[in-house]
Amino acid sequence: MFRMSLEPVQVMLGKSIPMETNVIASANGDSKGPWEGKDEFDQENLGLTTKPQLVSIQRRARKVEGGIFFPKPENAVTVAVSSRVLFRTETEQMVYVQKGVEEYLRYQVEHENEPFAPGPAFSFVKALEEVNARLRELYPESEELFDIVLVTYNHAAVGVRLINTINHHNLFIERFCMTGGSSPIGYLKAWHTNLYLSADAEKVREALAEGIAAATMFMSEKLTEVSQTQLRVAFDGDAVLFSDESERIFKTQGLDGFFQHERDNEDVLLDRGPLKDFLASLGKLQKKFYAKGHRLDCPIRTYLVTARSAASSGIRALKTLRAWGLETDEALFLAGAPKGPMLDKIRPHIYFDDQMFHVEGAAEMGTVAAHVPYGIAQKYPHKKSSKAGK
Repeated sequence: MFRMSLEPVQVMLGKSIPMETNVIASANGDSKGPWEGKDEFDQENLGLTTKPQLVSIQRRARKVEGGIFFPKPENAVTVAVSSRVLFRTETEQMVYVQKGVEEYLRYQVEHENEPFAPGPAFSFVKALEEVNARLRELYPESEELFDIVLVTYNHAAVGVRLINTINHHNLFIERFCMTGGSSPIGYLKAWHTNLYLSADAEKVREALAEGIAAATMFMSEKLTEVSQTQLRVAFDGDAVLFSDESERIFKTQGLDGFFQHERDNEDVLLDRGPLKDFLASLGKLQKKFYAKGHRLDCPIRTYLVTARSAASSGIRALKTLRAWGLETDEALFLAGAPKGPMLDKIRPHIYFDDQMFHVEGAAEMGTVAAHVPYGIAQKYPHKKSSKAGK
């Protein structure tokens, strides 16, 4: 069975020992990652088909001077990303675990000119930047953009390697939060964070407790190719977009009780879930494209992928979204069928689910899936059985 670790110090590859991130030196002395020298990324490992460009610090400085401004956090859709999910840092984490913090810092400084390889959040962040490029074309002065903040427990001494890596991959990330081992949660609130992605499940739970949309990401053994021109985000329903009210009924009263509850409460709105506001933020940006006549070729597309069945329990979910003034571009009611094959067809940059059972199933198909540790499913994990409810 596919396995992914929830250990707070490492992102696993379905194995008990992290895979090393090999960085080799070229003949001219430049440091190169294992993806360089190829015409394209290895789709099974990275999920992208474009080779990263080498970008100098001088070029990036001119890019900033050329008129790209930084939005105020309160106006932007702020996505805070841990360095451990944006990049592959398994080797460095092993140094930290086995040899301690001082040797870890020494190792990072010694290798600061060797860029990290892309991690599970890399293609998602690249897609956010693609949306920003389109928004700037249509609204040159608008601050309603995605704003990406790199969040790391690292000491500031590691910042040089992170900056070198960001420049190497041509990422536009100028806002850093290096906490030196302290919790980043207070900083997330100061940044008006709309979404926090991390490899540390404990910190994700802390963020959720503070009302910040958050999810734990994992490194999968394979990643499918994803779109480079359209951001695709897929959400589970209960305990993700909605509260876990209906899931609680299912866990305590079974499938028949769940169906009866949904029929009795068809016109009663579900309470909000932890990622409801992030969907709203995506919808707000989508409407900016619609206003310019780009509904059919909008670079943002959203999906509801739920194990609910359509006729018996799906109507309440749709009525709730409509009452909130929200919508998803597509809604898939699977009536208990596995989500992995459907997600493989969608090929989202990220999929959010509250149950590790579904996260693992999606990852087996190559989908980047993020776990939202919220609701009763954390107390009563999903068992392998037919289910047409949540």
